[in-house]
Amino acid sequence: MRRRYLDRLPDDATGWLAGLRDRFVGKALALIHERPDHDWTVDSLAHEVGLSRSALHDRFVGFLGQPPMQYLANWRIQYASRLLRETNRNVATIALDVGYESEAAFSRAFKRLVGMPPAAWRKTQNSP
Repeated sequence: MRRRYLDRLPDDATGWLAGLRDRFVGKALALIHERPDHDWTVDSLAHEVGLSRSALHDRFVGFLGQPPMQYLANWRIQYASRLLRETNRNVATIALDVGYESEAAFSRAFKRLVGMPPAAWRKTQNSP
């Protein structure tokens, strides 16, 4: 079903699904989603997908409206939010699971994107 929908997208479509359809952006998205904890850089992603840094950056922005590292940061926080909501893992463990080297760095990034620290956000998700 998803494949059929992707095949019907107009050639000039943008967005996440259009990015998936692109050979290079789709592979970069798959790598980011499969290994959010990897120490990705634009260089390493570009190397993995077979493009230059600037070409990957431009294709990513063209399809998704944001550069690869911004997408990665947002994906890590989305994934961490799910782990905070669905598991009992502590914040430090989740920070490592999603690619942050320290709980403090993760907490700063989470607060910047979500508006509150991860532990406080978790409490709001678990309260009736």
